[in-house]
Amino acid sequence: MMKTILITGVSRGLGLGIARKLLADGYRLIGVSRTETDDIVELQKRYPDDFEFISFDLSATAEIDRVLFKKRLSADVCLSGLVNNAAHAYDDLVTNIDRARLEAVIDVNIVSPILLTKGVIRNMLLHNTTGSLVHISSISTKTGYKGLAMYAATKGALEAFSKNVAREWGRRCIRSNCVVPGFMETDMSRTLSDDQRSQIYRRTALGTPTQIESVAATVGFLLADESGSITGQNIYVDSGTV
Repeated sequence: MMKTILITGVSRGLGLGIARKLLADGYRLIGVSRTETDDIVELQKRYPDDFEFISFDLSATAEIDRVLFKKRLSADVCLSGLVNNAAHAYDDLVTNIDRARLEAVIDVNIVSPILLTKGVIRNMLLHNTTGSLVHISSISTKTGYKGLAMYAATKGALEAFSKNVAREWGRRCIRSNCVVPGFMETDMSRTLSDDQRSQIYRRTALGTPTQIESVAATVGFLLADESGSITGQNIYVDSGTV
C-alpha cells in the first residue's frame, strides 16, 4: 500500500528537494507551505494523484488542529510519516533580540512541529498503524555560529522533543528521528556574504556545502521500513563539520 507522508515547508529549498525525492520513490505526499510556487504547480501536474498541496501559515499555531487535521485531513486519510521541515530564520546577536521576532521563530520552529507531531501520532493511533517522524534540525545545535543563537535554540529544543517522543511511542512502533543538515545553498543561507560562506565551508571535512539531495535521501531512508530499528537519533548530514 502506498504510504502517505505529511511534509511542511515544501515550496522551496530543502523541503522541495525532499518532496521531489519522496514522490520519485513512490510515496503520496501532502505538502504544507504558505505559498504555492511554480515548483509546487509543476509537482501537482507531474504527480496529480500523489501530491496534494495545502496553503497554510504554520505561525498560526492555534489553527493547526482545526484547519489541518479536522478540516483538510479527513479521518479516512492514513498517515505513515511526518517531515517537520518548515523553519523560520532569525539571524541576529543576542543583545539585539526583538521579542516579536523571537516569538515568531519559536512558533514556527518548535510549537508548530510539536502540534503537527501530536496530530500525526493521533492519526496513526486512530488507524492502528506504525510510522516514522523526521524532524529537520540544524548543524548550529552542534557547532556555534555568530548570530544564530535564537535559531539554534529552537532546533535544540526540537532535537530534545524528538528523542523523548521516540521513547514515549516506541512501543507502538512509531519512530522519531532528527536529520541535522549542514549549511546548504538555500534561500535561508543566501543572505550570507561570500566570505561568510567560505569561512563556514572551511570548517567542514569536505570543504563544500551540504547537498540537498544527500539530506533528502537521508530523510527518505528514515521514512522507509529499512530503517525500522533507528529511533531517537540525530543523523548528521553536514559535509563533516568539525
